[in-house]
Amino acid sequence: MNLKKALEILQHKEFRYFVLARFLLTIAIQLQMSSIILQIYYEHTKDELALGVVGLAEVIPFILTSFVSGYLSDILDRRKLLIATLLGLFAESLILFFNETGVFHLTQNITLLLLYCIVFIFGVLRSFGASTTAPFMSQIVPRSLYTQSATWNSAAWHLGSILGPVVAGIIYGQTHHATWNYILTCICFLASGLCFMMIKSKPRDIVITENNFFKNVKNGFQFVFKHKLMLSALTIDLFAVLFGGAVVLIPAFTDKVLHLGPEAYGMLRTAPAIGAVLMALYLTFFPLKHQAGKKLLLAVTAFGILTILFALSTNYWLAFVILIWLGIVDNVSVVVRHSILQLCTPDEMRGRVAAVNSIFIGSSNELGAFESGVAAKLLGLVPSIIFGGVMTILVVLGVNKWNPDLKKLDLSKLE
Repeated sequence: MNLKKALEILQHKEFRYFVLARFLLTIAIQLQMSSIILQIYYEHTKDELALGVVGLAEVIPFILTSFVSGYLSDILDRRKLLIATLLGLFAESLILFFNETGVFHLTQNITLLLLYCIVFIFGVLRSFGASTTAPFMSQIVPRSLYTQSATWNSAAWHLGSILGPVVAGIIYGQTHHATWNYILTCICFLASGLCFMMIKSKPRDIVITENNFFKNVKNGFQFVFKHKLMLSALTIDLFAVLFGGAVVLIPAFTDKVLHLGPEAYGMLRTAPAIGAVLMALYLTFFPLKHQAGKKLLLAVTAFGILTILFALSTNYWLAFVILIWLGIVDNVSVVVRHSILQLCTPDEMRGRVAAVNSIFIGSSNELGAFESGVAAKLLGLVPSIIFGGVMTILVVLGVNKWNPDLKKLDLSKLE
């Protein structure tokens, strides 16, 4: 693909604002969550299970409110929903900042409880962002550029995921508190909101004729479960993320296996995102269209193998390189899944389908974090990561047997 074709999507002004908003939003989220994780582990618990509970505290409200957020995304102005979500996230960061500066005068136990409560509220807000962001992006760009938009959207997310944990780890490691992290988080949330405000609202014909909320939610699930290709892509990503959640254990791995501090955590935590951005750059010029199904299956298999290798690594730089490759192969499945969702979903159902996708994939990150924390407590840190990698490979074999047609997927035929 030539350079002009690869950058065609960036000719759309509103998409440029969208990508910048997505980038800033991701930095803010990663800064906030990385800071919370560092505080919980280093200041309060030194316990792997506590890291898993962070995931559980987020995923329960996320799943419960995704049904509502997906429905609202299909009947309300998605731009306004995004801006309202960002205001809520900004308020969260202000609370964390005030707590760090001692305004609330809380005891250590109450502070720990506050951190978990913030994670719980974040789960609610994230469900609205997850159900609205991708459908809103589909309103901005023409259908012929959906695959390109998915690649750039993924790149923005992963680039933000690189900077967020690194900045959080460096600042926390140098200052031993999260005050500056939360100041930067507030700034990024505000800047992201301003970018979304630069995009015009996208009125659309609402074709939902059924007023019953539960029937509308049910329709979204039925659409996904009847679409075998979409369900296969979601399933393979769900269980790969669920069992391959080594990333959440990086603070404990850095501390107990590599015997290093928070600064090292920041670099390791961001390594998968570095790999994902490298893959996104590659996919910008060589889009994932032909043989996308085969590449998806191979990528998730490699994800499982790399997870096992990470567990066995005892050298910091070896672990860093393995995690980069983990991000490279992971981004293949991300782009394929997002492309399928965009190309196969009618506009009037995008919010509900995005909600189902969020429940499958978004919640699997947090459930995977909880599973990893529990497994680490029961099996030990390193064996639990190996277990996750083995299970990921078995999932690929299972999905391939259940739906052999997945390997025949060609995205160019869906455009």
